[in-house]
Amino acid sequence: MTKTGHERMTLGAMYTGLGLTVVATILPYVDRATTHLLADHIRAGYPSYTDERVDSAVTTYLVLLSVVGALGVLGWLWTIRAVKAGKRWARPAATVLFVIGTGIALTGLLTRDTSGDTGLPPVLGLAGTAPSLAALLAVTLLWRRSRPA
Repeated sequence: MTKTGHERMTLGAMYTGLGLTVVATILPYVDRATTHLLADHIRAGYPSYTDERVDSAVTTYLVLLSVVGALGVLGWLWTIRAVKAGKRWARPAATVLFVIGTGIALTGLLTRDTSGDTGLPPVLGLAGTAPSLAALLAVTLLWRRSRPA
């Protein structure tokens, strides 16, 4: 069965969201190996922390962000499969996952910790919101009826 342009656009947005989720999940590891933005952010917020405590906090963030990223990837794969199969529940499921994912992303971007600064550096927080943009497009396309050719 041939997919319509509308279906291809919807799946394209979903695969883009999947890719952005993978990138957002890997980015903190790249940061740890190169720029140390997360470690520097923690150190600036908690100047009394030892290097070991900063490293422990970074590791905790990496675990947390990895779990969230893995759940995001699973959510994308599950929803893509449902959309491809034409499941009736795919649209509401995608909408619920969009709301949950966006809520988690905004929490990471905006929540302030006890230092008064956000828990994540802005670059990592913004990277975590990128999949939500693709999800917004995908959900919008899912709820929009395709036009007959």
